[in-house]
This record gives sequence, C-alpha cells and structure tokens, in this order.
Amino acid sequence: MIARYSIPQRALRLVALVVWLLAAALAAGPASATTNIQSVTSARGVTAWLVEDYAVPIVAIRFAFTGGTSQDPQGKEGLVNLMTGLFDEGAGPLDSDTFQERLDDVGAEMRFTASADSLEGSMRMLAERRDEAFELLRLAVNEPRFDPGPVERIRAQIISSIKASERDPGAIADKAWKHMIYGDHPYGRVTEGTEQSVRAVAPEDLRAAHAALFARANLHVAVVGAIDAESLKPILDKVFGALREQPDIAPVGDIAPRLGETLHVAYDLPQTSIRMAYPGVARKAPEFFAAYVMNHILGGGTFSSRLFDEVREKRGLVYGIGSYLVSRDHSASLFIGTSTQAERAGETIAVIHDVIARMAAEGPGAGELADAKRYIIGAYAISNLDSSSAIAATLLGLQMEDLGIDYIERREALINAVTLDEVRAQARALLSVKPGIMLVGPDAGKPGTR
Repeated sequence: MIARYSIPQRALRLVALVVWLLAAALAAGPASATTNIQSVTSARGVTAWLVEDYAVPIVAIRFAFTGGTSQDPQGKEGLVNLMTGLFDEGAGPLDSDTFQERLDDVGAEMRFTASADSLEGSMRMLAERRDEAFELLRLAVNEPRFDPGPVERIRAQIISSIKASERDPGAIADKAWKHMIYGDHPYGRVTEGTEQSVRAVAPEDLRAAHAALFARANLHVAVVGAIDAESLKPILDKVFGALREQPDIAPVGDIAPRLGETLHVAYDLPQTSIRMAYPGVARKAPEFFAAYVMNHILGGGTFSSRLFDEVREKRGLVYGIGSYLVSRDHSASLFIGTSTQAERAGETIAVIHDVIARMAAEGPGAGELADAKRYIIGAYAISNLDSSSAIAATLLGLQMEDLGIDYIERREALINAVTLDEVRAQARALLSVKPGIMLVGPDAGKPGTR
C-alpha cells in the first residue's frame, strides 16, 4: 500500500490509538488460545478461520484474494499495486477525506498490499466499535470509488518512487535479479511497474481489476480477537457476501528459476552484494520439511548455520549471511544473500561454494539435525503466534497454502519425523547444481556487466 500523508490531527489520533493498543497488549501479554482454531462458515458460504481471544478488546481480520500482480495486463504493469493504495481513498458514499475521518473516529487501521500471487487486506479495530469498522471495510471491499483526484495523487506517489528507484542500487539489483531468474514470467516483473505502464492505467482498468479479483471462490479469511463464531457469521456475509462467486483470473504458468548464469551489476559502492539462487521445493511437497531443515542448517539458522560459521565467524568476510526457501504458487527456489568488501568478493564466493559443495556431498550430521529440529519447533510460536495480528497472518498463510486447520498441532510431529537420510537427499538434490549468481558493486566491471 502507498503511504498516505495525513493531516496533523489525524496523525495525533492515530498515535494515541497505537499507544493505547500497545499498552493494552503489554498488560495482557501474548495472545492466548492460539491452537483453538474454529472454521466458521456464514449463511452465504463465506468461510473464515477464527481464534477467539479476549485478552485485549481488539479484533484483527486478514483476508486475501488469490491472483495478485501477476494479473497485471501487459503494458499496464503496476495496476494491482496502484489499486491497493486506493481502497481507503473513498468508498460508497464517502469521499477520501470522509472515509479517512471515519476510520479514525472508530479507532480502526486498514491496509491493503499485493504480491505476485495475491492481494491481501487487513483491519485491526476496537471490539466495541467493530460494527462501524466492518461497515467501512464492507465499503472498501465492495464499493471502492477510484475517484480521479485520489487516483492521480497515488499514481504520482508511485511514479515518484519509481524514479527514485532508478538511482537506488538495491532497486536496480532487484530488477536485474528478477529478470535473470524469471525472465519474462510475471514473477520477473517489478511490482510497481514502470513510469510508462503506471501512467497507462485508467480508472476503468482499476474497476475491471477489482471486479475480476474480488470474488468468494478465491477468498481466504482469518479473524483473531474478541469475537465469537456466531457473531462473526453475519459480519462475513456483510463484508464479503455480495461479491461475485467466481473470479476472472488469467492462468499463470509454472517456472523453474533460471540458473547457471552470473550477472555483474556495476555500481560504485563500498561493498559488493552477492546473491545466489538454487532450486527449491514446493510448500506442499512431501520432502518440504526435509529441505526446510537442511536449509536451516545451511544458512537459515543465522548464528548457528554453516554459512555463518564458515564465512562470518571463522574468516570475518561478512557481517551477516543467510539462506532461505521461497515457495511461490508457481515457482520454488533457495536463495543465499550477503555483502562483503569489494576486494574480498571472490574469496567470499569461493568459501560459500565450498560450504555448499560439502553440504551437497555429505549432508549434515546427526547433532546438527537434532539442534535444527529443536530450534525450528521452539521458535514457531515466538515468530508466528505472539500477537493477534501475527496469528491472523499465520492462519491466512495456512489457508492459502492449503495445509489444513490442524497444521499447527501436526507441525512438531512432521518435523520430528524428518530423517537424516531425507535431509541429506535434499542437500544433494538442491545443491548439486550450478547456481545463478549476481554481484552488485565496484568490482562488477567485467564482460557481461549491466
């Protein structure tokens, strides 16, 4: 979502709300009953996962429609991103200013964002004002206005950001990296689009995209807070029940990351950034947890990983280094990222290659496997279930990945069931290939430099 520059009075009210929420949360402690997940279905067939939590008088809702920026028409890339900045800029009978004032008055926070695979929305509200807050959400979801004034203002903000990114080495690198790995696939696009493509988006394009994406069949909803199932059912119908049944989503093809190439991006920086790409594993694949544990040992465990120990601790080549699995709807990858002094880039890459080669050839040891399992199991609640918003985000992710409502209860057993042979097999399968590599820095003046 695009940042909105607010008037001082509105800012003060928002600050007061945040302070109040924080004080209440600190007094009550972490959200409770995190594993008591209910599946709630309304009269019109809208389903949500609900965790009741009355520790603080707050309700948090998160929802997503599958089909995000990958649905941008050719030549109008950035359309969905532009649309996410407009849902709180007027809806139904309320113009932009009036809508914002109503949000403030009821003590609610609303946010919309987009990824390549989905368009997500969220709202956090005081329980005692939930009826008024959900009415504003209903208007935003069903009747966004896309008035010319707000459209042009948000468009100008995005174009300003695009122009600034043309001078930012990180943004330049991201764009080059996406194109290298994904080519002309929608995953290779820049979410914000280009200045030309954003200027090409008209209000009727926004209305068409809204009608195509916002439907009940591609909707997932999670709710956490001071509300019970029977009270939630009519709210689900109120907010989402009038949407069309089926979306109009263009098919997106699967793509394997393009590997084996080295891209040099010349930029006058004090350090050289290094990125590497390897094959990944689909989230629902039977071997996912074996790959997940292997990656934790390799670089996902940060201070306890092999990459951190060999590259940072033993040689002092970097401040930090990590690896992570990315499982999208149509592609899966394992990425490694770090930065080092320009003159030591070659040495750093050589050490990383050595760590990867040893992991692929030998895999981890039994002690590493036991330590990784213990950490992965113990850290889950801390990072995913420590607040109502975090729980709602976790529940939404589980729905979108189709992992089942009992996943949190089953997760520990799934991790403990991973064997050393399975982890070693994933190390061989994912790491025994020539990776895609990108270097960004002053040492990039070589043949093929972009």
